[in-house]
Amino acid sequence: MTTMTVPGLGALPRKYVPILVTALLLAGMFLAGGVRYTGFASGQVILNVFIDNAFLLVVAVGVTFVILTGGIDLSVGSVVALSTMVVATLLKDGWSPWPVMALVLVIGTVLGLGMGAIIQYFEIQPFIVTLAGMFLARGLCYVIGTASIPIDDPAFTAFAQTRIDLGGDLWISPSVVVAAVVVLVAVYVLHFRRLGRNVYAIGGNEQSAMLMGLPVARTKVTVYAISGFCSASGGLLLSFYMLSGYGLHAAGMELDAIAAVVIGGTLLTGGSGYLLGTVLGVLVLGLIQTIISFEGTLSSWWTRIFIGLLLFAFILMQRLITARRR
Repeated sequence: MTTMTVPGLGALPRKYVPILVTALLLAGMFLAGGVRYTGFASGQVILNVFIDNAFLLVVAVGVTFVILTGGIDLSVGSVVALSTMVVATLLKDGWSPWPVMALVLVIGTVLGLGMGAIIQYFEIQPFIVTLAGMFLARGLCYVIGTASIPIDDPAFTAFAQTRIDLGGDLWISPSVVVAAVVVLVAVYVLHFRRLGRNVYAIGGNEQSAMLMGLPVARTKVTVYAISGFCSASGGLLLSFYMLSGYGLHAAGMELDAIAAVVIGGTLLTGGSGYLLGTVLGVLVLGLIQTIISFEGTLSSWWTRIFIGLLLFAFILMQRLITARRR
């Protein structure tokens, strides 16, 4: 059975159920926050979630590509931190911002490409390879420096302080625009290009994809390169957001990105999921932090507790959906 009946919507394909649940969860959280807290129910609150999580959204886009193939990437948080350290160090040494940003993107892409090649051609589990990549990137951060390095470059500072007015006292940062562009490009690639079709086919059944003559090896290496590129891009956005480079930046971000992808409805086994779900998943995580901030009496660690409970719920839901498909 590939459909299920949803009250008010009729028969709905099962693959859309997780993303619908995420959307309803997000709407329910926003309504509950609006009822409980003064000033919560405003457009700027949602925009602030985007502003504060633009870098996470970009990283989660790359992780979505990887998980759709049935893989995993644990290195993304460390690559983000390494990117901030490279940016801060080179700017401090007098480099121009544009070559620095280009170099950071190349470093992230090459790291992802290397891990993808090792995974594919040496047939090693992605968990092990990307775990090694995580330690490598984080270790390189401390080789560069153990202290926080401030960024005072005028171009970076101007970008970080720029506001894009939307009217009616609403505004966003340029980082949100960058994240939106990344999401739109990723949606186009996943749903309208051959690479995207190959990604879904490999995640659905890699052996069948090979028998159909699809470029499995090239596609798997490419998705890890994409993840590395997105991690480096997220590192650049975090550099703008924090105006510093630090080896402890983005600690645990790989888990946040994976959580956002799973809460957004992408199956951990691959082959099913949508980038819109990833966007909603990031919004859910950000809104949890916002609610805890408005509450004022709860420790920030409650964010992890709520995310853990949501992950349990969504993993169980995915299990039920895939079991009924069989």
